[in-house]
Amino acid sequence: MFTTNEGTADRALRILVGIALLAWFFMENGAGFWHYAKLFGIAPLLTGLIGYCPVYTIFGVSTRQGK
Repeated sequence: MFTTNEGTADRALRILVGIALLAWFFMENGAGFWHYAKLFGIAPLLTGLIGYCPVYTIFGVSTRQGK
């Protein structure tokens, strides 16, 4: 389906950032743009889990070793 274009360190960092943003969203009561902006943690979490970043594909970038 998709060719993996993220390396191990890249994926780990994306997963950590995604989990941190989503945890912050659910742990803090708030309202407004900045509270809901934390939901953007879904994007790095999902791209880290599947190992594919569409933006990398657009720009021809890959952090994967042994490509």
